[in-house]
Amino acid sequence: MSDKKLFFRKLGQGKPLIILHGLFGASDNWLTIGKSLSEHFEVYLVDQRNHGQSFHDPAHNFDVMAEDLGNFIKENNITQPIVLGHSMGGKVAMNYALSHPGKVEKLVVVDISPRGYKVHHDKILEGLKSIDLGSLESRKEADDRLAKYVPNVGERQFLLKSLSRTGDGFEWKINVAAIDNNIGLIVGEIDGEPNPVPTLFIDGENSNYIRDIDLPIIKKLFPDSQVVTIKNAGHWVHAEQPEAFLETLMAFLS
Repeated sequence: MSDKKLFFRKLGQGKPLIILHGLFGASDNWLTIGKSLSEHFEVYLVDQRNHGQSFHDPAHNFDVMAEDLGNFIKENNITQPIVLGHSMGGKVAMNYALSHPGKVEKLVVVDISPRGYKVHHDKILEGLKSIDLGSLESRKEADDRLAKYVPNVGERQFLLKSLSRTGDGFEWKINVAAIDNNIGLIVGEIDGEPNPVPTLFIDGENSNYIRDIDLPIIKKLFPDSQVVTIKNAGHWVHAEQPEAFLETLMAFLS
């Protein structure tokens, strides 16, 4: 049993449902969806390692994160959870399901496939590293600095949620160094023996994270799977189209 415990929020009662956020995110990105789901389930919103209020560690890959999830499930006496993961969290969820056959009741993967991706976070990481926390005087200053690398305002606001004030300055809740050092692993491929767990892949129509070329590998690894595309949604399906997302999810879970 690990002494590295993950921070989590627990909502509602019923069948356990664990939600894993994506890269640079945190459990509170899922609070609105979690509250809706808590009317039907016991929802666990988890901060993964190197994110949110969970521990920082130099290792950051899908094997150690699946192990974190396994430890979390044991520590909280959870049996046969539904596991939902978005983006990086979806990769962790898939890895856990494939390496722990029979331990997951249902699997939900949001806008990511098992294939490996090219590293495409270079500019974000450059921007985060360009912010000198030692001399930083305001969030506005951090935003101005980041804008040179990340022009999209919404994306910057999302990233800056992980910048928190301390007594005498600022600190990152995300472990920028660990993510930077392991980014090639974070976008890597998920593989293993096929698992017949009922699986739903939810895809954003305007996102290119799940493509037609991914369908054979999805079916190979998760033979009892379906892919549902949400219209007018990008990578942040649950935030952009929450009603359609919840409707699709509930149809699968009930």
